Amino acid sequence: MNEHPATLLRCVVERITYQNPENGYSVLKVKVKGYNDLVTLVGNLLEVPVGSVLLCRGEWKVDKRYGSQFVAATWEETMPATVYGIEKYLGSGLVKGIGPRFARAIVQRFGTETIDIIETEIERLYEVPNIGRKRVAKIRESWEKQKDIKNVMLFLQGYGVSTAYAAKIYREYGKESIDKVRENPYRLADDIWGIGFKTADGIAAKMGYEKEDPRRCRSGILYTLGQLSDEGHVYAGEEQLVKTAGQLLEAGETAIRDTLAGMLQAEDLILDKDAIYLPPFYHAECGTSRRLRDLAESTGRSLFDGLFDPSSLTAETGIEYDEVQLAAIRQAVTSKVMVLTGGPGTGKTTTTQGIIAALKKAGLRVLLAAPTGRAAKRMSEATGMEAKTIHRLLEYNPQDGYKRNDENPLEGDALIVDECSMIDILLMNNLLKAVPVGMRLVFVGDIDQLPSVGAGNVLRDIIDSQRIPVVRLVRIFRQAQKSRIVMNAHTINQGRFPDTSNGRDTDFFFMREDDPERAAETIVRLVKERLPRAYRESPDRIQVLTPMQRGVVGAANLNLLLQQALNPSGPSLNRGGYTYRQGDRVMQQRNNYDKDVFNGDLGYIREVDTEERTLKVDFDGKWVEYDVTELDELTLAYATTIHKAQGSEYPIVVMPVLMTHFVMLQRNLIYTGITRAKKICVLLGAAKALAYAVRNVSVLKRNTRLKERLNPSAALPADNPGI
Repeated sequence: MNEHPATLLRCVVERITYQNPENGYSVLKVKVKGYNDLVTLVGNLLEVPVGSVLLCRGEWKVDKRYGSQFVAATWEETMPATVYGIEKYLGSGLVKGIGPRFARAIVQRFGTETIDIIETEIERLYEVPNIGRKRVAKIRESWEKQKDIKNVMLFLQGYGVSTAYAAKIYREYGKESIDKVRENPYRLADDIWGIGFKTADGIAAKMGYEKEDPRRCRSGILYTLGQLSDEGHVYAGEEQLVKTAGQLLEAGETAIRDTLAGMLQAEDLILDKDAIYLPPFYHAECGTSRRLRDLAESTGRSLFDGLFDPSSLTAETGIEYDEVQLAAIRQAVTSKVMVLTGGPGTGKTTTTQGIIAALKKAGLRVLLAAPTGRAAKRMSEATGMEAKTIHRLLEYNPQDGYKRNDENPLEGDALIVDECSMIDILLMNNLLKAVPVGMRLVFVGDIDQLPSVGAGNVLRDIIDSQRIPVVRLVRIFRQAQKSRIVMNAHTINQGRFPDTSNGRDTDFFFMREDDPERAAETIVRLVKERLPRAYRESPDRIQVLTPMQRGVVGAANLNLLLQQALNPSGPSLNRGGYTYRQGDRVMQQRNNYDKDVFNGDLGYIREVDTEERTLKVDFDGKWVEYDVTELDELTLAYATTIHKAQGSEYPIVVMPVLMTHFVMLQRNLIYTGITRAKKICVLLGAAKALAYAVRNVSVLKRNTRLKERLNPSAALPADNPGI
């Protein structure tokens, strides 16, 4: 057994056991000279890649559960000096063209002189077997780029910025990186995805920024508003903002109010009575209400004129419509704008088909759209017509924004938009900008589902305003009554405990399990063996939905367990403590307009290039390439949160409901999860937790004024076409 040295540890990162992307806490396995076994290194080491050579200052501790660990207080990366370190460094993906295989071959040939050879005599790489001219050219180009950013890297690492973040910063700012970060490190939180306020604040603290520095207060206020918008709020109350920002910044109220006043004066923020908005949200809310009011107050020509005949409609669609459905179809052909809402089994899809048939019979060109790719695909399958995502409909691209707008409106006579409960205030505003004066608009959605992930509660506000005609379908059709998924969804929505009697012929099961560890094990068995065997469905067709991201039965842990069970081996890349393996089901975590993929899109990793450190994801037939530094945009998706499943349907859904999910257990969450299942739904957990969720309707009220602004007497500011 080696004696532990004092407080200095030089090591090579061998593997990443765990990393928390929110606070940076990491557990690494490292190789230390003189130690036979790998050493456990813990600390705030976020984004340190495998192969890094670290010089850490800290102390040794013995954890009761995990044994001896070195706890790093500070650390810095150094260039590797040993053959082992050089091989790990070159094979880590930092230098394009050198993966683990060529790293080993190069180091075997040149040993400790490898770095100098690449730096000064790169032509000698041809001495390495099978390396080829294209590869040497790629290594030369990548190494030159590495030299360009070396000073940036060294500067940023001096303030605790990891290699991966430094690369992102350099990509954004180039050779101006040092000057821009010195000038205002808080701009990193605004400009670079993945770097939040807290990371930027840590850099600023090391640069000597005071707690009440106006730049820090400004960034903290913007961060607070951003956090509130992530919770669904369109604005913050003034006192709410001052209090919340004060807690975050640990700064005095005077400093925050002074900074806030300056931001309002500079129109960085907008004050409307006692509400403070980020400008895009203010103009989106006002723009949405103005355009909806204009549509509601305009009168389109009646499409009846003897054309609306229920019997001929039935002959055309093959569907018998009841009176409420016929009322919805009549509403669509007489109103410029309307809402069609209802739960599962109430005929939203068949009514939509009737509306399309009636509009087409009147000679109208009909457009179809939905917020997500999966929802648009479902709409296409149900109607037999092309349905586009809203972004595609509006011809969005990162350089020009939305090509379809008030100056270049959509071409068509009617637009039907499905899954409208998912549309946030920013997207709704951009959609309405592109709706020309003569176009009819039909919103379709289930008002009892979760509201949009983005800010606002648009569909509910529209319905509650009573300014737009609404038809609510409530009768459950006879065929749907045979489905316990459908009946239990309505039962839950009415605040009653569902039928959990199970049985051979049911499509809804409830498995009682109070222990989270055993529940997680059962979920893996269900997905891997029991459900595929019982229903002859591939595990790919089974989706685990869970109320939370964290915890034993949270999405993060279940993904690791399911990946190990369903896809344990194959070519892979590592990033942030996670393994991305060929064959894995993954989900996009942010809107990336350059790649044309959006938050919530599901795909499968089809190719992994361990040499180039890239992988390709198949999103419903569209293959998208990711560099290893971009993998934080993806997350494993064997299990997802229920929020992320909005607008999707899956043949089989498995959903844990335990008291460990207490803070998230709400009626609309459980209702949304159950209604994602098309064929089989399996709930697993505690009856007490399910009963609590069914009773709990105390959904967080979102700060939004769309309902009030839809009132014709509400004053609206002049339109801002730039938003």
